[in-house]
Amino acid sequence: MYTIDKQFEFEYGHRVWTQTLDERFSLDNRCICRHLHGHHAIVKLHLAAKELTDGMVTDFKHLNCFKQFLDDVLDHRFIIDEKDPLFLLDSAIINDYIDHGFYRTVDLSTLSIPETLPDEIKLSVVEKYDSFVIVDFIPTSENICKWLYDIANEMLDALNVYVSKVEFQETPKSHCSYEE
Repeated sequence: MYTIDKQFEFEYGHRVWTQTLDERFSLDNRCICRHLHGHHAIVKLHLAAKELTDGMVTDFKHLNCFKQFLDDVLDHRFIIDEKDPLFLLDSAIINDYIDHGFYRTVDLSTLSIPETLPDEIKLSVVEKYDSFVIVDFIPTSENICKWLYDIANEMLDALNVYVSKVEFQETPKSHCSYEE
């Protein structure tokens, strides 16, 4: 089996609204991951193939589609679980404007903002909802890693390569990976 890997980086925010701690191990019960916060993510995509095509598993340039997804959809966005209590009020307001798929974003072209609001508030509302990537899972590192694995597999399926593993680094000291 031949393998290659490529690394990508992006900035994102999230909140682990379900975090609980056992003080016997964590030494306190401060659940700081419940706060709105952000990270500099590093993603390493591992690909494998039994046979080479033109001497390669695939051309590294073929991974530009994955990079574009990270840049266009996730970079400088806030990944939020649709069941997060902080999002439930927003969800009730914008539910009819949410696109569905592997991830959901707010379709700003159809979002109805009251004309009576001052322009700076209208702009702030648009910026707020444009920043959300709405998912159907708690956005822990492990869940984000599995989600990126699934997305990469779907994107690259036609290349006849196998996404063998995705590694996800949330901080310089905290990493996870997913492989099947």
